[in-house]
Amino acid sequence: MSKNGNTLGILGLGNRSTLFYINTLNVEFNNIENTDSTYPFILLNTDFNTINPYLPNNFKKLIPSLSRYIHQIEKLPISHLLIPNITLHETLDKLSISIPILHPLELSIAKLKENNANRVVIFGSKYTMTSTYISNFFSSEGIEAISPTKDDIDFIDRLRQKIYSNSETLTDLDMYNSLLESYNKKASVLIACTEISIIKNSIPVLDMVKLQINAALKLYKKIK
Repeated sequence: MSKNGNTLGILGLGNRSTLFYINTLNVEFNNIENTDSTYPFILLNTDFNTINPYLPNNFKKLIPSLSRYIHQIEKLPISHLLIPNITLHETLDKLSISIPILHPLELSIAKLKENNANRVVIFGSKYTMTSTYISNFFSSEGIEAISPTKDDIDFIDRLRQKIYSNSETLTDLDMYNSLLESYNKKASVLIACTEISIIKNSIPVLDMVKLQINAALKLYKKIK
């Protein structure tokens, strides 16, 4: 990286999801650069216990808690910011931030348009699958975002919680992949949850986390 502040910043949040982002970023970086070096970035860790209890939408608590960390990371010599939590971007959208964010929804829209896809099924947290945040964001760009059935939403959200606590089973994963294959026949499946991105899918799908990682890799090529 150059010495003038052209560096990616990462906000450290939940342990498993943050490590997943970092490990994936390093693996992909090594594959592309043919090196054993790690991807260069600056990490600012948070006390996630001051954020997580108020997710997904207790904005009265989330905004001041998150603002404190954003103000800290803005002072660091970084050019772009990666947030390893999909749900938290709804809160980030309500803040005034001076650093460009590798925003998963914006990246998803760009990829969907590139693929000429105008309809997606959202797999994520229960809140993500039932709220209007993603559907309204996508609708403004002419893309329809639909949700699974109520029973499937409940199952996917329970699986997400198990992944967060590292307690998912092989049966859980088999059921999940069966759902994935079924819904993918109706429309493109879009993974919009960091925890769900951690597990391996039986078929290729569009994944917000991977889009963020790819954007970070392109950023490195641009500014190194």
